[in-house]
Amino acid sequence: MSGKARFAHARAASMSKEAMYNMIRTPVITEKATALSEKNQVVFRVAIDSSKPEIKKAVETLFGVKVTSVHTLVTKGKTKRFKGRPGVRSDVKKAYVSLEAGQTIDLSTGLA
Repeated sequence: MSGKARFAHARAASMSKEAMYNMIRTPVITEKATALSEKNQVVFRVAIDSSKPEIKKAVETLFGVKVTSVHTLVTKGKTKRFKGRPGVRSDVKKAYVSLEAGQTIDLSTGLA
């Protein structure tokens, strides 16, 4: 295990619940994300600086499920016009979280 990965695992082990809530921003509710739920996968919008071990620990702790893998991607912000002036939307990081067989997360209810 490289030094960077070891640091990410150590940082994930010592996270507070508040840090976990700040990391997992919102669930993504789209057609693609809903179709992935049939394959035991859930999609979350996460903090841009979060790592895979941190996301895994946060989802397991907050939702009480067992995570098998986490895949992440960063969608770069588009250049758009705001009131006639050019601007750039923020970058967004998404995490595709795979759950063990039989595990589910009900996104229609709020967190406790």
